[in-house]
Amino acid sequence: MTEPLLIVDGLHVAYHRTAVALHGVSLRVLPQTIVALLGNNGAGKTTTLRAISGFIGLDNAQVTAGSIRFAGARIENTPPHANTARGIVIVPEREKVFPNLTVSENLTVVSSRRVSASDRKQLEDLVYQSFPPLANLRTRLAGLLSGGERQMLAIGSAILCKPELLMVDELSLGLAPVVVDDLTRRLGTIRREMGIAVLLVEQNAAVALEIADYGYVLENGRVALEGAAADLRGRPEIQESYLGISGGDERRRHRAIAHGTEQ
Repeated sequence: MTEPLLIVDGLHVAYHRTAVALHGVSLRVLPQTIVALLGNNGAGKTTTLRAISGFIGLDNAQVTAGSIRFAGARIENTPPHANTARGIVIVPEREKVFPNLTVSENLTVVSSRRVSASDRKQLEDLVYQSFPPLANLRTRLAGLLSGGERQMLAIGSAILCKPELLMVDELSLGLAPVVVDDLTRRLGTIRREMGIAVLLVEQNAAVALEIADYGYVLENGRVALEGAAADLRGRPEIQESYLGISGGDERRRHRAIAHGTEQ
């Protein structure tokens, strides 16, 4: 049986030592798989990613209980540079690029102790191969790029860190459906070509479950549902809550599970 690359077990996170954002979240990411983390605003998706990456410390927050293991090592409350060196790379929801630098300069400033000079050249080639529009925009300021082009550049910068686990926060946010379809297809190709795992945070369940192998649904800082992506797509509560398909009383039951009040 394949050992998980990432194991999050019973994770609790508190902001300012008082406001609890996660209540015992557990999840697994196997090597070379895409795992979707779904939920509405405030569900705890971004907090989970930032706890795994280590950036949560910049938010005056910390893991107060539970554990995070990556490639067998405990990493909860470790700084982001240490986790990046291990191979955990995050594409954040906002502030994805340096707007006053060109596309080429954005890629040049990315550095990682994991990447040799020869590897870097291969990874740069992969970026431009994966995102051909960027090859024609090398001298354009990143601040002048479209939303889709910025997302391409942000993922490209992450690729240059040679991740083992690539975490993407809200891939589809603010983008046209045709752009999102293109990005998800390219992300799946990158996963295969690099042999990496992807943890994808999304409000748009249709987008995430289209390319994911497995999914978790968060509500109110708890895992309310989990399962294979194909199975989740068929669940009535997912269809009603996230795919716009009516499903009777399942939505209320789903929320009851999340609140721990199901009778």
